[in-house]
Amino acid sequence: MNSDNNRHSRLQSFIDHPAKSMWTLAIPIIAGMGIQTLYTIVDMIFIGKLGGDAIAAVAFNMPIFFLVLGLSFGLGSGVTASIARFIGADDKVNADNAAEHSVAMALIISAVLTTGGLLFGPQLLRMMGCTETVLPLAWEYLKVSCYGMSFGIFSMFFRSILAGEGDMKLPMMVAGLGTVLNIILDPIFIFTLEFGVAGAAWATTISQIIVFIIFVFMLFVKEHSYVRFKMNDFKPSQFILMDIIKVGIPASMSMIVMSLGQLIFNKMLVNFSTDAVAAYQVGGRVDMVVFLPIMGIASALTTMVGMYFGAKETEKIKFITRYGISRAVMITSTGSVVLFLSAPYVVTAFSKEAVIQSIAVGYLRNIAVIFPLIAIGLSIGRILQGIGLGMPSLIITVIRVIGVAGPLAYYFTHVLDKPVEWMWYAMVISGIVATIISIAWLRWAFRKLLPVQST
Repeated sequence: MNSDNNRHSRLQSFIDHPAKSMWTLAIPIIAGMGIQTLYTIVDMIFIGKLGGDAIAAVAFNMPIFFLVLGLSFGLGSGVTASIARFIGADDKVNADNAAEHSVAMALIISAVLTTGGLLFGPQLLRMMGCTETVLPLAWEYLKVSCYGMSFGIFSMFFRSILAGEGDMKLPMMVAGLGTVLNIILDPIFIFTLEFGVAGAAWATTISQIIVFIIFVFMLFVKEHSYVRFKMNDFKPSQFILMDIIKVGIPASMSMIVMSLGQLIFNKMLVNFSTDAVAAYQVGGRVDMVVFLPIMGIASALTTMVGMYFGAKETEKIKFITRYGISRAVMITSTGSVVLFLSAPYVVTAFSKEAVIQSIAVGYLRNIAVIFPLIAIGLSIGRILQGIGLGMPSLIITVIRVIGVAGPLAYYFTHVLDKPVEWMWYAMVISGIVATIISIAWLRWAFRKLLPVQST
């Protein structure tokens, strides 16, 4: 009982100090994601030593992994927002119930996606434009990754539960441990054991299993979290399920649409060459570094806005919105300048092939221009999720990816017969459009919902 009271006091203190609390949440997220990004960079460096086809094999897998990430991260966002709102309203019973529902969701999603990946993997890779020369490597990588998929999905939901109650430190520490282990195992499986591309997948799978075991021990044995899991007495609740999915389903669909966008761009890029696909993959790994503060602050905003919305703290919602977005823009503006200037030197770590380097630099320098706009759009999407609005992110993502970026890229490269860099121009234009719509939607939502909450 004392432990629960201490956790409740900590949560109340968290609610009372918006600016400090945002960084209390954001810094561990940024650190954890930084460690994970370090892994993806090191992983790509190791894979890059196997050649351009190896990089392309991983690139063709990315839309599939983005789909898995989309479903788990999207529904996890719904779990985070739901638990945060219940805690803000001092409703621990429903907070516990939301956590239990998330475990059931993880089980269902894991079973469906793992089975689907193992049964239909080669067909999916062909649909995504994977060439026959690269297909054996791509399928080898995907098949091994499917073995660890379930563990990664469960871990994502466990992180979402802890995020909902404002605990980012444990997920950061566990993710850090898994990432360090992954980095250690990578060269062993890729080079020492000579597993090649599949070795990278084995390293990831083993680390995911260990991370899952740690989360289970901490949450179910040590009872580290504020919420409690009573799975023996679990009964599905339509109210709880709807509270999660009204944010989670649109968030998941947004990620799926982005996965579709990756698929479309890969298929268009492969018309230029597999080197173009590899360069896009390299660029994506590098720009994740600049995305770190955006993701950390945006994730913190979901939890904080959710708690303030549940507690009917309108002025604190407005304050943390202004504060969070302004800090995200300041940090990413600096990162954009650094990346723009250093891009030619950074990409050399991933590939020694001049064509891949040239295309990757072009991608990074174009995307760096709109990083501050991405900071605004992403932050707004997570703020709206915090107050229970999941559809805006989905609609804006559909407009950006399917309505603007995809058609423009096709028009530039297939109708006007422009070179590959015009695909990056399409991304820039779509980012500008999406940011304008995001700002307008946030203003509308605040005018409509927040005055009601303050009465």
